[in-house]
Amino acid sequence: MPTSYNVRFWDIRERTGRRKPFEVRWAVGGREKSESYLTKPLAESRKAELITAARNGEAFDLDTRLPLSELRKQRQAVTWYEHTLKFIDMKWESTPAKSRPSLADALASITPALVKTEAGRHDHRVLRRALYSWAYNKKAREQEPCKEWREALDWIKKHSISVTDLEDPLVLRKALHALSTTLDGKPAAARTARRKKVCFNQTLTYAAESKLFSTLNNPLDSLSWKPPRTSEEVDPESVANPRQVRELLRAVREQGRRGETLEAFFGCMYHAAMRPSEVKNLRVQQCHLPEKGWGTLTLRNGLVRVGKEWTDDGTAHDQRSLKWRAPNESRPVPIPPVFVQMLRKHITAHGTAKDGRVFQTLRGGVVQESGYGEVWAEARKKALPQADQESLLAKRPYDLRHAGISFWLSSGVDPAESARRAGHSLAVMFRIYAKVLAQSQGRANKRIEAALEEWGGSTET
Repeated sequence: MPTSYNVRFWDIRERTGRRKPFEVRWAVGGREKSESYLTKPLAESRKAELITAARNGEAFDLDTRLPLSELRKQRQAVTWYEHTLKFIDMKWESTPAKSRPSLADALASITPALVKTEAGRHDHRVLRRALYSWAYNKKAREQEPCKEWREALDWIKKHSISVTDLEDPLVLRKALHALSTTLDGKPAAARTARRKKVCFNQTLTYAAESKLFSTLNNPLDSLSWKPPRTSEEVDPESVANPRQVRELLRAVREQGRRGETLEAFFGCMYHAAMRPSEVKNLRVQQCHLPEKGWGTLTLRNGLVRVGKEWTDDGTAHDQRSLKWRAPNESRPVPIPPVFVQMLRKHITAHGTAKDGRVFQTLRGGVVQESGYGEVWAEARKKALPQADQESLLAKRPYDLRHAGISFWLSSGVDPAESARRAGHSLAVMFRIYAKVLAQSQGRANKRIEAALEEWGGSTET
């Protein structure tokens, strides 16, 4: 924090016609600062405070032009709870609706742990719900909370620690423990803990930028803390082979009208490696489906269910750009003839929604996770042997995407092209599909070895 002892003062200036006409003016290191007051005695009192600080040899902050002791008092007056509300307000407009609940969930896990006392604490579930659904939802704060939530939030407001307390490593660890623990006291999933830690780090960075710490550094940067281990690799046991996928899709189709409308839906996840949000938002205008040969799906945006309480327009779903892509960026994905025909048949038989969406519910709405999840669970029961049903094989509809990408890689498709089609970076592709790629490399090695044998043996001399 840059400081200076070079402080200069001017006489109090009266500016008639102003609501607060009496102005105190001073400069720190040549940088001017002024404050206005309603009466001259108030202005003189403020000037006297500043002069006293300067005569006592106190340094002044160059950015705010205030004595360091005054800055310390201001920082200590800001509680963690107050700061998190400002953080949410700052992030709200630039954060996609889908990500807003994630921020609220992280802070609702951390804030109850950062209090001065446990005396009088409300039920932890009530407190967390009040924080998540009201305090950390800028839109919800337009309405008054219920009495139970108000009392819980009044308690947290009163007992929340100062932001400056987070410069203590022990306090930081208390927060990190909270974000990596469930309400029942059990360890949180590794992915969940990492997600919440990212939010915690952003909130601390914002505090550093707001000069709420004694330095401009994020205190978390100097703390040695290892989040729970997590593996992003696709488990080969969950990957269905093409024959199994065909049987699963057949079992989907045989579940009556609802199943018939979802066969191609699941086909998108497998043949085009699409994410569910991308499938939900697929429009007929994005589909190039020739009568013969390969087709193309040009993906644009995804449709995610958020809840109307988190979206700006009050709708339950939010359109967002493709994952890891800039707004309006597209991703063309070639699809094989067998799937081209499946999509053509689907559109002919079921039509499209009013807005052009290829997939819709029987009532014309957006396909819901609960609906297609039920159909998928039933398809596994019908298509898979008992042993496979109890395994990880195609346990979730999302595993179809993994199966599709794994099939590309095992078929010899270049990893870079597979990554492009899937909407991954190459680094992510190698990290997530490491085991699949290892199997592909083994097959490639055998082919190279066989080719060497055809040319008269190995290259050894």
